[in-house]
Amino acid sequence: MTDASPTPSGDAEPEVTHRLEDGTAHLTLTGELTDAARRPLVRVLTDLLLTQPGPARVRLDLSAVTFMNSAGMAVLVQVQRLAAPRGIDVVLVDPTPAVVRPLQLSGLWHRFPIETTVPES
Repeated sequence: MTDASPTPSGDAEPEVTHRLEDGTAHLTLTGELTDAARRPLVRVLTDLLLTQPGPARVRLDLSAVTFMNSAGMAVLVQVQRLAAPRGIDVVLVDPTPAVVRPLQLSGLWHRFPIETTVPES
């Protein structure tokens, strides 16, 4: 089952697209991961968690994130906390250096499973 639908995007709000496939929710965030990302990410994840059957896994593609601040890190933690009571892992996929570095400096890097789909050179 494939459902790719973007959230409405304002000037500061990043775009979130998603699809549900084989029990895995694939979310893609494009733009800046700041407090403006909270509403679209939480909205999409909440809708997916309420579907029957809900996803068994969430893959959050961050390959198009251009900037992340401390509010963005809080958004990632919130997304993880929404999924945790259902035993759902939130996997960060292809995080950019703009995401990796703040997570490493804050110590949150070890809190999230990381997947890399792009071959490293």
